[in-house]
Amino acid sequence: MQAFTLPEFYVPYPARMNPHLEAARAHSMAWAREMGMLDSPSPSGDVVWTEQALAKMDYALLCAHTHPDCDGPSLDLVTDWYVWVFFFDDDFLAQFKYTRNTEGAKAYLDRLELFMTGPGESAPEPGNPAEAGLKNLWARTIPSMSEAWRRRFVTSTHNLMVESLWELDNIDRGRIANPIEYIQMRRRVGGAPWSANLIEFAVGAEVPDRIAATRPMEVLRDTFADAVHLRNDLFSYQREVREEGENSNAVLVFEKFLDCPTQEAAELTNDLLTSRLQQFENTALVEVPALLAERDVSLPEQIGVGLYVKGLQDWQSGGHEWHTRSSRYMNEDAASGAGGLGLVQRVRQQAPPPFAKTGRLPLPEFRMPYPVRTSPHLAAAREYAPGWAREMGMFEGGVWDERRCRGIDLAHCAAMIDPAADFAGLKLSTDWLTWGTYGDDYFPLLFGAKRDAVAAKLCSDRLSLFMPLADEPVPKPSNPIETGLADLWGRTAGPLSPHARAEFRRAIESMTASWAWEVGNQAQNRVPDPVDYVEMRRRTFGSDLTKSLALLQLGDVVPAELFRNRVLFELDTAAQDYAAFSNDLFSYQKEIEYEGEVHNLVYVVERFLDVGRIEARDIAARLMNARMAQFEQLADEDLPRMCDDLGLGDDVRAELTRYADHLKDWMAGILEWHRKCVRYTPEELARLHTPEPPVFSLAPSGIGMSAWRIGSGAR
Repeated sequence: MQAFTLPEFYVPYPARMNPHLEAARAHSMAWAREMGMLDSPSPSGDVVWTEQALAKMDYALLCAHTHPDCDGPSLDLVTDWYVWVFFFDDDFLAQFKYTRNTEGAKAYLDRLELFMTGPGESAPEPGNPAEAGLKNLWARTIPSMSEAWRRRFVTSTHNLMVESLWELDNIDRGRIANPIEYIQMRRRVGGAPWSANLIEFAVGAEVPDRIAATRPMEVLRDTFADAVHLRNDLFSYQREVREEGENSNAVLVFEKFLDCPTQEAAELTNDLLTSRLQQFENTALVEVPALLAERDVSLPEQIGVGLYVKGLQDWQSGGHEWHTRSSRYMNEDAASGAGGLGLVQRVRQQAPPPFAKTGRLPLPEFRMPYPVRTSPHLAAAREYAPGWAREMGMFEGGVWDERRCRGIDLAHCAAMIDPAADFAGLKLSTDWLTWGTYGDDYFPLLFGAKRDAVAAKLCSDRLSLFMPLADEPVPKPSNPIETGLADLWGRTAGPLSPHARAEFRRAIESMTASWAWEVGNQAQNRVPDPVDYVEMRRRTFGSDLTKSLALLQLGDVVPAELFRNRVLFELDTAAQDYAAFSNDLFSYQKEIEYEGEVHNLVYVVERFLDVGRIEARDIAARLMNARMAQFEQLADEDLPRMCDDLGLGDDVRAELTRYADHLKDWMAGILEWHRKCVRYTPEELARLHTPEPPVFSLAPSGIGMSAWRIGSGAR
């Protein structure tokens, strides 16, 4: 009996079939036999695959559906890659997940990495079918692709292999991931980004390296990956959860996190799948064309990007069709259709009329295990802060005045998130917080109310001119946000190495571009997809900037590549989400009722789940507290274990511990600031938004601004 009834899927593109299917079937069976994958025994004595089992799973059918237009030899090679990756998954399950053999798993994966050779390197002799298959495929694939593609493919192949240890560790602990952790870790372990790389090979067109790391291309990849994984989780729940005892499955994650029946969790998983597909469509039709024009991408490269997007679409439809047919999955009564489900999700993504009367949102209980520490220089910093803001021109034009600046009290926030700083350091931290908060108020006031996404992007792009990497000329600032950034950049970036300076600038650009992203959503009258919202919220809140400032203090002791490790990646994002979600809970009335905003987690949950604000508040608080619990585990257990596993020296360990302690101060300080700051109190909101005779001032862009209508600030 099936665990649940499969929902109605949103499949807007028809699945098509590659005419070379039968040849690929014969080739892949012969190749699997040649690599030793058939009748290969597991530790229990059972074989991992038989010829009959491989024929029933029919990976050639998967690839013929997902790559309908490639030629015969390319389809053979792509099919071999999928035979290898599914064999690896099943072999790893049999050897290490069933037996809970973590040490053996590490040794197995470390050796497998040796077969992804770079230029001038040679691989060892294979010792098992997974190694033989990877060596063979590497030699057949890499010579036809660029070095940039090889680097991306190495990363995605590394992730799907190595992050299997995360799944194994969770099984050992009996731990089920929280939803945010699950979505982003599933991308690493699930393999869909790896599939996206193979799409470039199959369509014969690489994504130009200079745009591969931009937001539109990353969102295309991530939405593709999430949709692939969520669909797979629905079809594989019966086998993975009920039969194999796995716990890395979105249906199970939602079932446990929301304490809801399996059928309801399955429907929610499918709703999120639909939302991610529609985010893909919005990105492909709105953001990608703008990116190609902005970066002056050549016509042949534009055609290549178009083929890549089409390849991602083909994979979604073909992957769904294969799941409905393969013996590997629960697929009784599986159906597809682009009807009512997609329409319902689109309606939820359309923002209703703004400024709905919400009243004050009662605050939930917050999990905060860390004490608040405060700099002894707080009083002096409080007196200093308004003077800098005035000097930068922030009290002109109607965005802020001195009373507003003092009430926000960003010196208090800086004194708690950086309690060990000397007075000079505390002044600099206060000024960065002041600038970021002012900028976050400035964009919605000047551009959001007018839905002027073009002007917002031009403003964001121009800010890069005030962050020179070398000796480039800097224009004269034309408004307070430019004046403040020019001042801060000169005080902060001067001593940095060229690499550190470039990374720091990227972090600031990420934040300012996210402000323009918010205006773009307002222009489309669009409530963000929940996954996109969470990931962009880290940028809009300034978390990337805060992280960069903290990393500057670490100097060169900690290698930059360490921060790509799962433990540090999750440590960062868990802390960032906790801080950003706390802001959303405190600022709900301010943003929704007084400012007509849609960028608030509580509101996004309301719209996505179609629930009331109190239930949405409780879910947001549960997510926030789950991320804190995850942070505690990472800081207390996983970080020391990572240091042991990597053999890190005492100096690196000490700096990483100091970095984790900084994140603790950061979260505790931000929560305390929200509790003490007047910014979100009903009295302050009433004072700011009581209509008075408007005082107009001509903004640099020529937009008149009312002194009493304030935009969404530090939120």
